[in-house]
Amino acid sequence: MKDKERLLVLLKEKSYLKKKVILSSGKESNFYIDVKQTALHPEGMVLIGKLIFERLKTGEKVEAIGGMTMGADPLTVATSFFSYLEKKPLPSFFIRKEPKKHGTAQWVEGTYNLKSGMPVAIIEDVVTTGASTLLAIERAIQAGYVVKRVIAIVDREEGGKEEIQKAGYALESLFTQSDF
Repeated sequence: MKDKERLLVLLKEKSYLKKKVILSSGKESNFYIDVKQTALHPEGMVLIGKLIFERLKTGEKVEAIGGMTMGADPLTVATSFFSYLEKKPLPSFFIRKEPKKHGTAQWVEGTYNLKSGMPVAIIEDVVTTGASTLLAIERAIQAGYVVKRVIAIVDREEGGKEEIQKAGYALESLFTQSDF
């Protein structure tokens, strides 16, 4: 079984819930995809890191990867770890939902490994409306980075991809709602 096929099997087993839920967008849905459940599983973590890294080897080059905490955290760490093993290290960074209330009071964690003007990829677990992704892009730009890529594990196909495109970015996803 290929890595992408195996990751989909894990996502269906560990992350897909068929039940009514309220999404972060406030919308009601009859299913939920909690990618963190797969991303925090040892095999899922390796597959996610490998597949995102492989995706980043083609197209616009980036020098770091990050995204909105908490959904992107295990994804960026897995990818960063895998990139180091492949001898093409990509540092990762986390974007807070609100600035740190003490110390440096920063929005972005991991900045000591980055430099201003650095081309980066924003990584997402699931895109629904695109609001969280657009906020992550905005925060990365405010921190001085140049967003070149936007990659999600799952695009729920509910308008997020189009909203991200309106902002001038192309959403790349490993899977879509249709795959489930």
